Amino acid sequence: MSAELTLGAEEELHLIDLESGKLSARAPQLLSRLPKGNYSAEIQRTTVETNTTVTTTLDGLRTELLRLRGDLIGAAAEFGLGVAAVGTAPHSEFADFELTTTGRYRRMQEQYRLLVDEQLICGTQIHVGVADRDMAVQIAQRVSRDIPILLALSASSPFLNGHDTGYASIRTTIWQRWPSAGATGYLASAAEYDEMLNDLIASGVIADAKMAYFDVRPSAHEPTLELRVCDACPIVDDAVLIAGLFRASVRAAELEIEDGRPPLGIRAPLHRAAMWQAARGGLSGHLLDSTEHPRPVPAAQAVRGLIRRLRPQLEELGDFDEVRRLAQTTLACGNSADRQRAAFAERGSLTDVVELVVAETHGPAGGLEPAASALRGYRMRAGDEAVGPSAAPRPHYREIVDFFRTLTPDALAARSGGRDAWTADAQLDFGVGGEFTPFEIDLVPRVISAFEWAELGAGLTQRARAIDAFLRDIYGEQKVIADGVLPASTVDGAGWRAEAARLPHDTVRAPIMGFDLVRNEFGAWRVLEDNLRAPSGAAYAMAARRLMDAVVPDLPRPDGLLDPHSALSALRQSLGGAKKTGLGALALLSSGAASSAWFEHRRLADDAGLLLVTADDLDIHEGRVVTGERRTVIRSLYVRIDPELIDLRNNAGRSIGAEIFEVAVAGNVFLANAPGNGVADDKAMYCTVPDLIAYYLDERPLLESVPTYRTSDEAERRSVLERVGELVTKPVDGEGGRGVLIGPSATAAQIAERRSEIAREPAAWVAQEVVALSSLPAYTGATLEPRHVDLRAFVYVTGDGTGAGDFEIADLALTRVAPTGSLVVNSTQGGGAEDTWILGPGSTPDERTASVRP
Repeated sequence: MSAELTLGAEEELHLIDLESGKLSARAPQLLSRLPKGNYSAEIQRTTVETNTTVTTTLDGLRTELLRLRGDLIGAAAEFGLGVAAVGTAPHSEFADFELTTTGRYRRMQEQYRLLVDEQLICGTQIHVGVADRDMAVQIAQRVSRDIPILLALSASSPFLNGHDTGYASIRTTIWQRWPSAGATGYLASAAEYDEMLNDLIASGVIADAKMAYFDVRPSAHEPTLELRVCDACPIVDDAVLIAGLFRASVRAAELEIEDGRPPLGIRAPLHRAAMWQAARGGLSGHLLDSTEHPRPVPAAQAVRGLIRRLRPQLEELGDFDEVRRLAQTTLACGNSADRQRAAFAERGSLTDVVELVVAETHGPAGGLEPAASALRGYRMRAGDEAVGPSAAPRPHYREIVDFFRTLTPDALAARSGGRDAWTADAQLDFGVGGEFTPFEIDLVPRVISAFEWAELGAGLTQRARAIDAFLRDIYGEQKVIADGVLPASTVDGAGWRAEAARLPHDTVRAPIMGFDLVRNEFGAWRVLEDNLRAPSGAAYAMAARRLMDAVVPDLPRPDGLLDPHSALSALRQSLGGAKKTGLGALALLSSGAASSAWFEHRRLADDAGLLLVTADDLDIHEGRVVTGERRTVIRSLYVRIDPELIDLRNNAGRSIGAEIFEVAVAGNVFLANAPGNGVADDKAMYCTVPDLIAYYLDERPLLESVPTYRTSDEAERRSVLERVGELVTKPVDGEGGRGVLIGPSATAAQIAERRSEIAREPAAWVAQEVVALSSLPAYTGATLEPRHVDLRAFVYVTGDGTGAGDFEIADLALTRVAPTGSLVVNSTQGGGAEDTWILGPGSTPDERTASVRP
């Protein structure tokens, strides 16, 4: 072992006002009370930097970090302040920046302007002692391949300016804007490094040697190497882990140099790509491996691979067991960005996030004690909604998991048997290919917080308003085409029905809209599809609640749980509200017992008080649709048939559908949903909904869509054909998961066949990026395993559609569950469901696991 390889660290720490959760610019007052040797000012007055003494062990570094934090926390408490060791303070905004008033910092602000004003960021720098500065420069070239992993471990800055940036470390993207940030490129000696640095200073782009903000840099005066890429870490042991790995990486590079081995050359663009990837996804996504030709691998795999490669050096330094233990803990608990997002998801409150990071910074080296015990044996994955990175249930799921933990295998089997019996008694089934199979509902519910539901409601009603306006326009004046927003070919699409233009111009064409949503591994919701013809699932969502009430009535229900059956009132309003009134009944038109969703047709008709009719039950009398011997007039017809209405015939061969349509044209029956709505919900039109929102509403989309490619466009088609194996491809008019090919799971033959299909008929297909769907626990026998899920939500137009208040999100949603190992959730493809527990605005928030005050 080398006689060097000492350790030291600098931590930049935010000062937080404990009442407001905002940054506090009181660093000068605190620094006047702290020893100058260990504490110093930074460019922003909201930050204090600590500097440890030199140590030789990881435990010594841990002790130093805790000591310096403790003294700062004590001094800050006198001013009502706390300390947060994170890349960005969750409540920070650029307006919070206050410059530390020294001549050097004033010069920097004058020269760099906005770049300085953005520096509300904090990092952790690790110093490792080496033999001399020449060795330090040579080592810096070799350790660069490892530092993206160290950045991912440290990532703690997902929030900035009140929003989730989408990055695990937005600090990295801000920091890399400095002209001297990044890798240095190849340098053979300290002399070459100093020459390069002097040239930078002479250029006037940087002011002095302190502005050498390289990823890894040698000290100007001491034989040490400094790692500068990491975010500040609220949990001390995360910083200790990074120090241990960096020191081992330095030692490995030192041995390579002594042995005369050439460095593994990582080209500068690939290194930048690896750093960006680490900042974007942290530990929740993929990292580039450290081979000559880097490829993405799961972050946990990259971390474990680094430890395996550095094991000889870790053992030589006496750090292997400690680093392996710390790495296992971090991979289990997630990095700070993961934990912050989990805290935010509970209530949508950045204050909760601030409380968490302050508590972790003030807390013990290993982090806070978990509020719930781990779910042992559960196969954890990024993006699990119910179980956090540490395998501990998230707050909304703790009582649910605890309930099932109390059940013996026999008791669980009895509950499962009760579920199956209830399903059979209720005839809860779904048709696939003419065969009806039980519609399986798992006993573990999904919980959607009041905050999330409010966000989804705002985004989906906005989307519904834009689609409603489009349908009125495209079957009317077609201004959207005249203004060049959509091409004229829109009216030639598969979903277009020319006869639909004959309906009254003020009719609500899609009073019942369904939207499929997915959640990615970062917790962000995306709209996957729009369903405007005959969206199904509402009755299945209600059935799931009735099943749960019957089979697990003792499962604790959270406060504020919404009743899905309240949607029945909204359904009736959508069928018979303003401008849909008149004498007569409301009816649901079904294809009959052979319909795949016959269960839903029966339940909706019974529960909402609708007549349930088929083509054979209907007649036309005196210009009205009637049914039965008494010729009961139907004023509103909820159309749930398989063919288009105009093509519907009864068993006698009568074109009853065309006759009904003529009654609708005369305004004497309301159709829900109207013929021709396919023009708005085929999968190619899905790409244009953000444009429709901008055009009709003059708003920005509140919910994002999944990136989608139209293969009818030549440029996009070329890209899709090259990437079929990486994308999800689907027919534009497909439904029920039919025709969907998930490229990464497909065989070479399937990919080749899909390429041929797209090339033969480009307009018939679209492609989407693969979304790493979120997961929820589901029972497989007596064990829980994660299953991919999506969500179908419904928006009802309860008025005439002219005002935003006419669009109402139903208090129900259907969580669809994919079979084991699949990303396809559709019932037609073997998927099941879980009861969706939506919490209303009056729900009681969960007890926080930490307080902002020490």
